[in-house]
Amino acid sequence: MSGVQSIERAFALLRALAVGPAGITELAERSDLPKSTVARLLGALETEGAVEQVESGGEYRLGSSLADLAGASAPGRNLVAAARPHLLELTERTGETSGLSILDDGMVYYLDHVESEEEVLVRSWTGERVAAHLVPSGLILMSGLPDDEVDAMLAGPLEAATSASVVDPASIRERLRQANQQGFIWIQSEFDDSISSVAAPVTDHSGTTIAALHLHGPTYRFPTNPGPEQVGQMVKETANRLSLQLD
Repeated sequence: MSGVQSIERAFALLRALAVGPAGITELAERSDLPKSTVARLLGALETEGAVEQVESGGEYRLGSSLADLAGASAPGRNLVAAARPHLLELTERTGETSGLSILDDGMVYYLDHVESEEEVLVRSWTGERVAAHLVPSGLILMSGLPDDEVDAMLAGPLEAATSASVVDPASIRERLRQANQQGFIWIQSEFDDSISSVAAPVTDHSGTTIAALHLHGPTYRFPTNPGPEQVGQMVKETANRLSLQLD
């Protein structure tokens, strides 16, 4: 295989991973490459930090070195690169997984995560999409939208992921009001029975919400000490610092 062909195939594989984490078989289908070629390229890309495994023997996802390269091309303007130090700080202070997300076609798209080092942790959702009304990041992002866009997102049937999921449009609108009022919002056991999560808005120079920072962890231990109000304020303050950095 020529060097140029190898580069072309590597980029085809990276574009396939941009859709979301996947195993070798699915990546071979997405990229229309032989499984043996995908396995070989993944090994080379993993060595360079361009891809990484979600867990040993599991799916692959885009690696942190790509964010570093993107950030170097536009210092201080790349959202993932700018947010990474703040995510590291949140995870170090709380011991839980932190993340960054945006809205993409009415869904929450997770741009990046910094994982907890605890033995029991919530898996990373980097590169995946979830329904906005089921997670605090989605509620934060929706709370920054004009009313007509919120109406459109709440117009159709809303899925419930657990028995605790809130799917009533009027109740969701009230939660958006609360999110705007306090600057953060919590969800417990609504996306997954075992997960608690809190999120706060990242804004641009005009005050428009462009992303959400969040923390999530197992419900049995998160939040405990400090409590929900203190952790919520911590996430809010961190998001505010990132917002100022983006001005």
